[in-house]
Amino acid sequence: MMLDRRAAAAMLLEAARLLEENADRLSEIDSRFGDGDHGITMNKIARLIRERVPAWGDRSIHTFLDDLGMAVMEVKGGSAGPLYGTLISGLGAALGEEENELEEDGVRRMFAGMLEELGDLTTAGVGDKTMMDALIPAAEAAQKTEGGIAVILEEAAAAAEAGARASEGFVAKFGRARSYKEQTIGTPDAGAVSASLFIRGMAKGFGSLQDKEK
Repeated sequence: MMLDRRAAAAMLLEAARLLEENADRLSEIDSRFGDGDHGITMNKIARLIRERVPAWGDRSIHTFLDDLGMAVMEVKGGSAGPLYGTLISGLGAALGEEENELEEDGVRRMFAGMLEELGDLTTAGVGDKTMMDALIPAAEAAQKTEGGIAVILEEAAAAAEAGARASEGFVAKFGRARSYKEQTIGTPDAGAVSASLFIRGMAKGFGSLQDKEK
């Protein structure tokens, strides 16, 4: 099964569902060394995704992701709106304007484009205790994984989850949490956790649709 507009819609909706389902957990994590509102902001982003996806229309994957990303950038709640807006628009950045049936190479380009666009917004890398602890491993896994689209997405999701777990052992170097220094060790980064949920939602959404079509 190729990744077409229908599959992309399913992926986004499942990502939104997982974010909403885990909103309280995200805020609880964020409350330890941050403002405690990450779950609230992710709920806003998830709600926006659920509102926009049914109105996709005939826009290409590239155009819809760009439009959705621009809308998410306007969500109030610290840096999450701009970062997630860039993440979402970045998923379509390396796709052609009318490229609406993606094979494995197209999925790899989605992850590469996402990482490139975020690189223009943040200098954070693995070990800095940010969402990049999940997204960089996810993008790297997508590039090196052989197999079908479902396999690539599954490996990216697993790598994102491992990266989020690993963030527990890092000292925060960005945002409000950085003032707590070594105290942040032992707590995962809320952004890394939400990013891992987003990537897991993409994998789960595609996999569920693929199962239905078997």
